[in-house]
Parts: sequence; C-alpha cells; structure tokens
Amino acid sequence: LFIAPFAGFVLSFIGNASADYFMEGRQKRFIKNAFSQYLSPAVIDQLVSNPDKLKLGGERRNISIFFSDVQSFTTLSESLEPEELTDLLNIYLSEMSRIILETGGTIDKYEGDAIIAFWNAPADIPDHSVKALEAAVRCQEKLSQMEDEFIQKVGRPMWTRIGINTGDAVVGNMGSENRFDYTMFGDSVNLASRLEGMNKQFGTYIMCSANTKNHAQNLGSDLVFRELGKVQVV
Repeated sequence: LFIAPFAGFVLSFIGNASADYFMEGRQKRFIKNAFSQYLSPAVIDQLVSNPDKLKLGGERRNISIFFSDVQSFTTLSESLEPEELTDLLNIYLSEMSRIILETGGTIDKYEGDAIIAFWNAPADIPDHSVKALEAAVRCQEKLSQMEDEFIQKVGRPMWTRIGINTGDAVVGNMGSENRFDYTMFGDSVNLASRLEGMNKQFGTYIMCSANTKNHAQNLGSDLVFRELGKVQVV
C-alpha cells in the first residue's frame, strides 16, 4: 500500500524535473539560435545565464556606437542586376559583421549597405571604445584585402565611411510584447550617425568623437589620432 504511492511520487518528480530540464535546454537553444546572427558568443552566454534581460524595457548605459555606410553605393547598385547586388551585399556585410562580432560588438541593424552596431550592451565591455575603434580599423583593412575581388565584381574597390561616438544612450528591447528589437537611441547615437556622414566633407573614412578618443586613450590605447576640426551637427 505504501510502495505504489511512493513510486508514483518518484516518477512524477522525475517527470517534472525532466520537463523542466528540457524546457530550460530548449530556452537556451532558442536564445543561442535567435541571437547568434548579431551577437558575439560572449554576449549570448550572458543572455543564456540571464534570460530575464530578454524583456521589454531599456536602461541607460555608456556605450560606443558604430555607423558605417558604403561610399556611392546607390550609384554602384544601379549598375548591377538584383542578383549581383544581393551577392555583393552578402559578401560585404558578412565580412564586416564578422569583425564586429569578434570584437564583442552587438549588431543593431542593417539598413541597406549601412551597418549600425554598439559595444558594452548587453554584455559589459569596459574597453568598449577601444573595441569599436579596433573594429573600424580592421574593417578598413579587410576591404583593402578584398580590393581585387570587388574590382572583379563591380569594376572598382569598395570604400566605407565609419563614424564612432562614445556616450550614454538608452539600450534595451523596444517594440511590442510579441515582437521587439534590442536597439539603442539618444543624442549619442545621433552623433555617431552624423560623424559617419561628415567623413564626406573631410575626405576621411574613419571619424570618431573626442569622447571616444579620450575614453580609448584613458584605457591605454596606442592608436594615433589627429584632430580634424570642430563641427556643429544637426
């Protein structure tokens, strides 16, 4: 009379524990699969350990923001067939994104040929300004290495302009309860975007703010900077 209820209790406990284990494993797999395309492995591991971060809402964080845009891409795209353009974009975005993720960055979004990314969210990266600048330099170096491939595909090299700023921004999951994006907004984000565009006026391909330069130098960065000027942005 005692063994049967006890056995039922044990089986029920094992069943519930197995279900919980299975659900937890499925949740971890979902997080890894869902975010592997635009988060570095280190960031994904933090999300797996703290899935509560995947909720609507934002927080103010000091981050380094990266905007890039291909020079004269509209003119370039008009000379290509849709399939050729898609192939070119996939190659370019894949290589640039790989560098961003390898340096611990989070890819916010793609807007055509433009890449928007940031460092120090959701994972903590104390030297985020250094990592953002490192990514920018490596992206330019990779484009130089791929010059022959681009000339073969489109008849000329590809150049990209990059703007970087470091400052406070609101970062988090924005959207609806059913669909949201992990993104950022604030004046610091807008400034990074304006710096990317200002490269055209200065004839440069990487431009960062004084905030980024000072933050990186305080961390011991050995990068060499030069002052371009002072500008008033929209």
